[in-house]
Amino acid sequence: MSQKLERDPLQDSPFMRACRREPVPYTPVWLMRQAGRYMKEYREVRARHTFLEMCKKPEVASEVTVYAQERLNVDAAIIFADILLILEPMGISLEFTKGEGPVIHNPVREGRDVERLREVESVDALDFVMEAIRLTRRSLPSNIPLIGFSGAPFTLASYMTEGGGSKNYVRTKRMMYLDASAWHEMMSLIARALSKYLNAQIEAGAQAVQIFDSWVGCLSPADYRQYVLPHTREVIQNIKPNVPVIHFGTGTATLLQLMKEAGGDVIGLDWRVELDEEWEKLGDVAIMGNLDPISLFADADFVRRQAKRILEQARGRPGHIFNLGHGILPETPVDNVVALVEAVHELSQR
Repeated sequence: MSQKLERDPLQDSPFMRACRREPVPYTPVWLMRQAGRYMKEYREVRARHTFLEMCKKPEVASEVTVYAQERLNVDAAIIFADILLILEPMGISLEFTKGEGPVIHNPVREGRDVERLREVESVDALDFVMEAIRLTRRSLPSNIPLIGFSGAPFTLASYMTEGGGSKNYVRTKRMMYLDASAWHEMMSLIARALSKYLNAQIEAGAQAVQIFDSWVGCLSPADYRQYVLPHTREVIQNIKPNVPVIHFGTGTATLLQLMKEAGGDVIGLDWRVELDEEWEKLGDVAIMGNLDPISLFADADFVRRQAKRILEQARGRPGHIFNLGHGILPETPVDNVVALVEAVHELSQR
């Protein structure tokens, strides 16, 4: 008599099933930046540590990761870290200044700057991230997946060239256009590092990974295809098989087909597109999104109506993961975030 195989509660969770475009009992929901300054408990922890200390102390990173999942009752946790951490092993001097965000003290702006970057042979220098994942995996419920993440090659390269935030990406595009060989060398170096980093997160206990291309919306489709797509594809193709990859960017309405071509099991949509229309165009891929984060500043009734609108656009089609179109903003009312998660769960019950 054949013995019935016991189901893995993580792999059988609504989030993981949605990543694989399998039927789910309800639409899973998690939120970008769900551990953040909008929560009083997070602010209390943050008052005792700098941002980088929070990232580099595994017990602190794990604490805020687990608390956010519990407080919101979301269907996945995402490890607390920052997309720029991978730059330090490459030889980039990184600082998070109060009120200014990340600052890079030795930006990369020409070929000779690329030459001083280090090949990341090992991600041991970032073991604090892996230890945070190990701690978090032990603390989360057995049916709640943990998402690891990194920045995408373009967004990281832009930080490196701009030296911080930017509105027009002049230095980034200048390097792309005037020194394409140095640009591609830098992007390939980043891509190799990211594959190692994401695979290490998976080995440590992440069930899925997300690639954040937060700044890629500044590019034309032609520039994306020439300067970005091969490198993002390289990252995704080298990630451990059978681990879902979420590929997310903002301002990407004209790039979504190309992002799908670059790879990913799940394509993240921001709020500037209609979910049903874009999913129809993209075809055989799971979709994540796509509530405007500012919607959470209205009242709970409005939040519920917006959640219902997006769920109706998805029509219960297997492969929808509910999320915002970008991260939760610091001043967001916590009660509205909780109301959103409750609404998604209730309104999407099959």
